[in-house]
Order: sequence, then C-alpha cells, then structure tokens
Amino acid sequence: MTFVNSSIEVDNLSKVFQGGIRAVDGISFSVARGEIFGFLGPNGAGKSTTIMMLTTLLRPTSGRAVVAGHELRQEPDAVRRSLGYIPQELSSDDYLSGAENLYLQSGFYHIPKKEFRRRKEDLLELVGLTERANDRVETYSGGMRKRLDIACALLHRPQVLFLDEPTLGLDIQTRQQIWQYVRRLRESEQMTLFLSTHYMEEADSLCDRIAIIDNGRIKALDTPDALKKELGGEVVTMQYDRPGPEQMMQLRECLAALPIVRQVSVNEDKCVAAVSNSGNAVPEMFGCARNLNIAVRSVALTMPSLDDVYLSHTGKNLRDSGGNGKKQAGPHPHSPHHPHTMRR
Repeated sequence: MTFVNSSIEVDNLSKVFQGGIRAVDGISFSVARGEIFGFLGPNGAGKSTTIMMLTTLLRPTSGRAVVAGHELRQEPDAVRRSLGYIPQELSSDDYLSGAENLYLQSGFYHIPKKEFRRRKEDLLELVGLTERANDRVETYSGGMRKRLDIACALLHRPQVLFLDEPTLGLDIQTRQQIWQYVRRLRESEQMTLFLSTHYMEEADSLCDRIAIIDNGRIKALDTPDALKKELGGEVVTMQYDRPGPEQMMQLRECLAALPIVRQVSVNEDKCVAAVSNSGNAVPEMFGCARNLNIAVRSVALTMPSLDDVYLSHTGKNLRDSGGNGKKQAGPHPHSPHHPHTMRR
C-alpha cells in the first residue's frame, strides 16, 4: 500500500509525572495517512500515556506533536474533532441500548438527526450489531461491547482512530473478529489507525509498521517483516543450568564476538542469538558455554518472530516484562474528560 503525507508527526515528546516518573522519554515518529501503526510493549511502557497525550487527555511535559494537521498544544479542539478514541476499558452505557449509545454520542458532536440516522445504520451494519441495536448493552458479550465502542468512535467520521489495547481480555476468537473490523475500517474509510498492544500476533497481523516501546523509549521502528529480517536467517535459543551473573556477562561477550552471530541477547539463564547458519553457529555457541563452565540445558532453533525482535531490543520477553502490570494513570473512560463524553 502507498501512503501519502502524514497523519501524525511526533517530535521529542515526553511526559514526566509528579515525583519525577518519566513515562514517555523523548520519542519521535510519524504515522502515514492510511497506515495501521502499532505501538508494541508491555503495560507501563508508555503506550497509553502517549495515546492520551496525542488525544489531548494529557498535556505533554515537552516536545511537539501534530495530529491530522493540527498542532497538539495550539489547536486541541481541532485535534479532538479529527480523531476517534477507543480506550482499554469498555465505555458504553450498560443501561442504554446500542442505538441509544450512538444517539448519545451524536449529541456530543452536534451531528444533525437526519445525518445521524444514516450513519447509525451504516455503522451498525459495519460492526455487525444491526439485529441487536435496540437491546440494552448489559446483555452484550465483551466482543459486542467492543464493537459498539468502535461504532461510537467512528460516528463523527474521524481522520485518525486511536485504539488503546482494543482486544485486552478478549478470547482469541473474539480478538480475531475485532482484527477483521480494524482491517475493514482501513479499506472502507481510508482511515489512519494507531494501535497499542502487547499481543505479538496482533501487531504482526494488523500493523503496516510497528514501534517497539519500552521504559518510555522507542527501541525499534519498521515493518514487521523488516524487523524480523534484521535478526538474520535463524534464531538459536539456549537455556543454561544455573549460571552466575558474571558468567552470563562473559558468555554474552563471547557470543557477540562470534562472526556468525548477528545479534545476541541474554537474561538470567537464557540467550537468544540471531545467526546466519545454525549448523555452524550452534557448535561455536556450545564452545563459548563450555569454556566458561556453563552447562547447556536445552537448545531450540526457530525462524525469527516479533518475540525474538522484542527480546533483541529490550533484553526481555514481552510476556515476562509486565504484561499484567499496572497501567498508566489517566482519566477514567466515564469521566467528563474522556473523548466519548467530552463536549465539543
């Protein structure tokens, strides 16, 4: 797909909370018009804080951002009118029907009733809720509620749609259904989508480009295929039997010095190495361990995955780095500062 111009431009953006907690640390990137752009990282990495700054819910400590042609600090109202936002939490009112939730949302954007009726039917069909439109949301499944949130966010036809962990807590079948709707949005609306996630398969399946973010900093940014190709032809994972910290430091130096090893990362008892030829690399890697009196417990060979990419850039597995941790602080979705409830 060919992208023309940028929907989002971010330059050295930072957010420091009270107490000196630096949630976002001088990040810069751009998102092309019509692109599905992914932020991949664990909870606490800075994903939600970045999205809340770009949607005007948090004021940046420093840096600059332009969303849909509008400067974040100077034109916050124009930025809000240009975007849609789907938060982690389900945000529709349980005691209203799906259609009533849409009608409530239309009032926030001052959409004329005639225009609302037409858009409502189109959106309900898009997200597969036409037959359940008049049922109360409390009777909906989690996946149906998320699809209604998508419809609410699309009602005013935003240029940019932000999805903050859109499938968090959903089962894999429902998650894949949401992925289908996301792809359909790009195809039918030519919309720019900014997606945050800590699901590797979600980022790999949906995103044109991915930014890996950890501790508030962007560690890598490229297409999923390009990120995986950077690691080389194969990935060797070695598990060791109770090595000491100093031994692992020496092991990393030994492995990194091998010409056949392109990249290597180690943690407490494991190394992951991107190699050009596993048949030649494995004996040499065994030799490094043997020379340092480190016993090898297991060896595995795989093709590079996004998990390997994440490990190579951060030194840890995504599933081991706070995936169930405390999320970034910010407005509750039912507060008056949430985009779904903020008056325009």
